[in-house]
Amino acid sequence: MSSRDDQARPQGSGPVRRPSLTRPRLPTSLPGEPGRFVGRRRGERPPTDPLPPSEPPVGERLAAARELKGVDLHRAERDTKIRIRYLAALERGDFRDLPGTVYTKGFLRNYAIYLGLDPEDVLRQWRRERGEGPTAPIVVVPAGLEAPRQSITIGRGTILAVLLAVGVVVFAAYLVMQLVRFSQPPQVTVTDPLSAVTAVDPAATSYTLRGSSLAGATVAIDTPGKATVRVTSGSDGRWSAQVDLVRGRNQFDVTATDPATGKTSATPTTVYITVPLGPAGAPVLALSSPADGATFTSGTVPVAGTATGAETVTISGAYLGPAPGAVSSAKPGSPPAPPKPVTAAVGADGSFASSIQLGAGRWTLTIVAKSPGGQLATLTRAVTVSLAKASTAAKLAGAMAPARAPQRSGRS
Repeated sequence: MSSRDDQARPQGSGPVRRPSLTRPRLPTSLPGEPGRFVGRRRGERPPTDPLPPSEPPVGERLAAARELKGVDLHRAERDTKIRIRYLAALERGDFRDLPGTVYTKGFLRNYAIYLGLDPEDVLRQWRRERGEGPTAPIVVVPAGLEAPRQSITIGRGTILAVLLAVGVVVFAAYLVMQLVRFSQPPQVTVTDPLSAVTAVDPAATSYTLRGSSLAGATVAIDTPGKATVRVTSGSDGRWSAQVDLVRGRNQFDVTATDPATGKTSATPTTVYITVPLGPAGAPVLALSSPADGATFTSGTVPVAGTATGAETVTISGAYLGPAPGAVSSAKPGSPPAPPKPVTAAVGADGSFASSIQLGAGRWTLTIVAKSPGGQLATLTRAVTVSLAKASTAAKLAGAMAPARAPQRSGRS
């Protein structure tokens, strides 16, 4: 150093430092940024945080805190639910007796909280003692966004279009059903009896027919010689009707009529129900004409009725005498010749109808029904044939005719 510099330096000052021409050495770490090192070689691992010289080990801190809390290891085991062997290993700093790193961290955190220590500070000190570097921040990768599902939007126009389409389909189906209904006559079936020809008990007097047809159809059951039985099928198309039976063969013709179209079944369904006559059954004879004591102005006397269980009916007449108030044309003591007997066939329903020619006078009619087994049933009727009354009525009609003619002409 020159004397000029010595003279210029103020009194009491130390030696003057000259600026160094070499690269200055940087501090190991910047203040306020622990763990960040400057001037470190590439690929070199940063050194661990130095342990402060005044800080005791983790185990001693835990033991001192427990003694300060005034509890022993057995009490700490009951409170923390950590086994006493693991608590002793933590206080000794012998972490090799612990089950693993994850469990050790959990034990340290829970034990530090129990002893009133900062768990994060205890964990940092434990990492430093194990020689671990600063914990790298955990980067949470956000989950990918899912595209929102496209929802189906149903507008008022779509709803109206669907309703309109449904209405069109229903209306078209209804039209097709009506066309089929009007083009075809209704069908009728008989479900009871199951067969077309059925035999019942000889004592049966009626039978209930059952079947099916169009809903609301009118079912007609025709029986030869009897009134037609009519019933209406229900909403499900089922119908039933009770019919009378006579001994012998009973025929029933079943038809159906659609009330909407007026069409009737093209072919009736025929059912035959036979009531056996029995080995010794006599026919049952009943007359509807003539009445007993009836008077006829004509020589033709009608005879009709039913002969159940009979095959034929024979009608014969016997002369009893002249009619009251009439003059007999026959000679005295010689009655008129009896008429020839008339034989009538009995129908399947047991009915019959015929007539016999009688002259003027009082007569007794004998009607005999004969069964196929030869059994007979007989009825008699007393009738009167008065031809005089017929002629008198004709004369009176002829006498009144000229009297009415002038009256009609006067009106014209």
